[in-house]
Amino acid sequence: MAIQPVTKMGHPALRQKSMAIRFDDLTDDDQIVLEELVTDLVDTMHDAGGTGIAAPQIGVVRQAVIYFVTKGRGFEPVEEDIPLTVMFNPVIEPIGNEQFYDWEGCLSVPGLTGLVPRFKNIELTYQDIAGKTHKEALSGYHARVVQHEVDHLLGILYPQRMDDISLLMYSDQLEHGLPQKAREILIAQGNM
Repeated sequence: MAIQPVTKMGHPALRQKSMAIRFDDLTDDDQIVLEELVTDLVDTMHDAGGTGIAAPQIGVVRQAVIYFVTKGRGFEPVEEDIPLTVMFNPVIEPIGNEQFYDWEGCLSVPGLTGLVPRFKNIELTYQDIAGKTHKEALSGYHARVVQHEVDHLLGILYPQRMDDISLLMYSDQLEHGLPQKAREILIAQGNM
C-alpha cells in the first residue's frame, strides 16, 4: 500500500519470465497480498505518471499488470478513456500479421523513447483479481499498451522489440524533429 521504487533496465526482475498466479490455490492471506500488490502498482504508476506498470517493475516477478489509456493517445488513438484495468496471467495472440510503429517510453527505461513495431490487432486473455477469465480483441494504441506491459512479464523491454536501434533516443530530443528514417516509416504507414 505504498509507492515502490521502479526497477530500471538491467535489474534482474526485468530480465526473467514472471511466475503465474494460481487462483485455484489462493488462501485468504494470498488474496490480501494480491490486493496489496495491485495497490502498490496503482500508487507507483500514478506517482511516476505512467500509463501502465507490471509487477516486475516494482521488483515482484509475478504475472500482474495494470494500465489505463486516456482518450486520444497514440497515432491510432483510442476513442474513449479505457479505465484502470488489472490483469493477471495475461496471454496475447496476434490477430493477423499487420504491425504499426509508434513511439514508446517506459518507466524502467527513463528518459528514452524509441520507435517500436507492434501488432495492430491482438486477442487478449487474462484473469481479474477474483480469478475470472476475460477474453477480448484489442487494436491500435490499446493493443500497443497491453503488448508493452505483457512484455515485462516475459523479461522483455521495448528496446529489444525495436528493429532499428538508431531510433532509440532521449525523449527531450524529439523537440528537434524526427530523424529522417522515422519520418519515412511513419509516412509509409499514414501517420504523418
